Amino acid sequence: MKLQDTALFNCLDTEDIEEITPYIGHLSCGKKETVFSEGDRSQWLFIVEKGKVKITKLSQDGKEVILEIISPGEFFGAFAVLKDIPYPANAVSMEQSDLIRISRKNLLRIIDRFPTIMYFMSMNLAERVRDSHETLKNIALEKVEARIASLIVKLADKTGIETADGILIDIKLTKQDIAEMVGTTVETSIRTISNFKKNGIMNDKNGKILILDKEALELLSA
Repeated sequence: MKLQDTALFNCLDTEDIEEITPYIGHLSCGKKETVFSEGDRSQWLFIVEKGKVKITKLSQDGKEVILEIISPGEFFGAFAVLKDIPYPANAVSMEQSDLIRISRKNLLRIIDRFPTIMYFMSMNLAERVRDSHETLKNIALEKVEARIASLIVKLADKTGIETADGILIDIKLTKQDIAEMVGTTVETSIRTISNFKKNGIMNDKNGKILILDKEALELLSA
């Protein structure tokens, strides 16, 4: 993946990219490897180059809740690095992943040289904080069926691919992953998804979710 293709640096031209390249490092992570843990000192901003990374926190009853999934081209860890505070959540690779990493010192150098990056970063962070708050509110207030339907709709909007059969969510998620993203048990996740399949709302395709009726999911999530 080229740096110009990432959410952080797509505002830069080729010459600008060449200028910041010396500040860029790389890191490879195996499946389920921890990138950082909640409370760790925030030394790096990360960009997913290949693979997937989940951002998680533990609920009051000790269950892992997935706040968001970071896909190729997206960055994470920025808020803590910019504020120079400990990471507020955990980051764990969901599969073999290649990451770009930038130290706080180098990130500040890049922002100082290209202030537009700070604007785009702020806009992105504000949207993601809002989404995280919405996720936590849904976990507290909504029924499981509505939470799972809302999650699938959100994933469709983010990574969905239109196919002849329906909308394919271009990410492999286990029932455990889905349960952790909506704050429920695996058994409840399995039962709810089975009901969606029986009602012709969704199906599986090569280990990925295939949405057959997005409107029905939107009604369930409302």
